[in-house]
Amino acid sequence: MTRNPEPTRRLTTVGFVALGAVVLSSGVALADPSESEARERYEELQEELSELNAAYNEAQEDHSSAQAELEDLQAQLEQAQEELEAASGQVSVIVQGAYTGATHSSMGVLFGGEADTALQNIADLDYLSAGQQTVLADYVSGVEHAEELYNAAEATEEAAAESLESAETAMSEGETALDEQAEVLESLGGVDPIAAEAADGGGGSGSSGGTAAVSGDVQAVLDFARAQIGKPYVWGGTGPDGYDCSGLTQAAWAQAGVNLPRTTYDQVNAGTPVSRDQLQPGDLMFFYSASAPSHVGIYSGNGMMIHGSNPSKPLEEVSLAAYWDSVFTGAVRPA
Repeated sequence: MTRNPEPTRRLTTVGFVALGAVVLSSGVALADPSESEARERYEELQEELSELNAAYNEAQEDHSSAQAELEDLQAQLEQAQEELEAASGQVSVIVQGAYTGATHSSMGVLFGGEADTALQNIADLDYLSAGQQTVLADYVSGVEHAEELYNAAEATEEAAAESLESAETAMSEGETALDEQAEVLESLGGVDPIAAEAADGGGGSGSSGGTAAVSGDVQAVLDFARAQIGKPYVWGGTGPDGYDCSGLTQAAWAQAGVNLPRTTYDQVNAGTPVSRDQLQPGDLMFFYSASAPSHVGIYSGNGMMIHGSNPSKPLEEVSLAAYWDSVFTGAVRPA
C-alpha cells in the first residue's frame, strides 16, 4: 500500500530554534572586554534567551497539539480497522463464491500487493458483479486509508518530539551562555542590567497609571502575581511551583476569568493595544519585538512590572526605568 510519511501539522519551531542557537554562538567573547562591552553582551544574550524561551513554548504547544492529533488519528484508525474486519467477512464470501473450494489464500492473490495492483485484479474478475467489485474496491481503499492515517499520526508525533528536543537543547545552551556572561560582567564590577532597578520603587521614566483605581478583577490579577514573587523561573512553567514569563501572565489573568493564550506571540494579540503613557495596572507589557515579542510582564503601577526574566533569578517586581523601557515594544489590556 502507498505510504504517506508527511505530517499533517506544520511544525516550524525546529528551524526557529536552530536559528536561535546560531545567534547564541555567533558572539565571540572579547579577550579583554570593558564593563560596558560585557554589559552589552549580557543584554544581547538576555534577549536571545528570551527568544529561545518563546520558541520552547511554541514547541511545547506544537507537541501537545500533535499528541492530541495522534490520539484522534489512533481512534480513527481503530474505527477503520473494525470496519475493515467486518467487511472482510463479506469479501471472503465473494471470493469463495467465485472460486470452487476457495480459501483465505485467495485474499492474498487479490490484496497481497500494492493498492493499484489489487484494484486491477478486482477489475479483471469479470465474473464478479459490479456490486461485488465495488465491495472489493472499497475494501482495498479502506486498507490504504487506514495505513495513511497511521503514517500521518506517526510522522506528526515524531516531528513534534524532534522540535521539542531541539528547543530544549538550544534553551540549555542559551542559559549556560548567559550565566557565563553574568560572571564576566560581575568580575568587571558591572551590575546585572535587567535587575539593577528592582529596588527603585519609584516611577521611573515615563511611569503612569500607578495610582489609577483598578477593578476587583484586575486587583485579583495583581494580588496573584505578587504572591508568586520569589518563586523560581521555570522553562515552560505554568505553576503552581514555578513559571516562565507568559506562564505567569496566563495564570494571573485566569484569576479574572480571562483565558490568555499560552505564548507571548499570541498574548500580544489578546487584548486592546495601549500606549506606554496610558498603561494601567494589570496591562501586559511586551518586549524586544513588536510583531513577535519574546518577553511579557504585568504592569503593576508606579513604573514597575512583575515578571520572570530567566532561570538565574526568581520571579520579581522590577522598575521599568533604564533597561526594560529601552526594549519595550507594546502593551495590551486583556478583557
